Amino acid sequence: MTSERPKPSTHAGEREMLEGWLDHHRATLARKCAGLTDEQLREASVPPSVMSLMGLMRHMAEVERHWFRRVLGAEDARPIYYTDAEPDKDFLVTTEDSGDEAYATWQQEISVARERAAARSLDDASLGRHRSHTAPLTLRWILTHMIEEYARHNGHADLIRERIDGATGH
Repeated sequence: MTSERPKPSTHAGEREMLEGWLDHHRATLARKCAGLTDEQLREASVPPSVMSLMGLMRHMAEVERHWFRRVLGAEDARPIYYTDAEPDKDFLVTTEDSGDEAYATWQQEISVARERAAARSLDDASLGRHRSHTAPLTLRWILTHMIEEYARHNGHADLIRERIDGATGH
């Protein structure tokens, strides 16, 4: 896992700015997970929550897959970790799950998301729909939502990492 984090431009155009902030937040989560053992990555925040850093990586792999494959591209991309019967299974990590696998899967979904986004303009409408939106969503909306999703979960990651080893900061 890498701990390098790009700084978003302060003078970019809209697309570069949105993509820069999204990449910044993706790298922030990677940084929060870097340098930890699988056991530490599996450590839950505070009971009864099962949220862990490994669970957050798995969840964000699912989020990337959902918004860029299913919603933006209308692909029939099945869930990686969860099922209809167990909708929170991405967060339910076991001793059999590894940080390397979670990280590789998440990075693969980010790579696909970048490909899908690169092929569209900010104003292009999604081909698929999200269950809570009846109308198509623009790539601009999806990028903005992804920044919000990462920012929220990075707050969780901050607290989990501090609990694990006391590490704080950006």
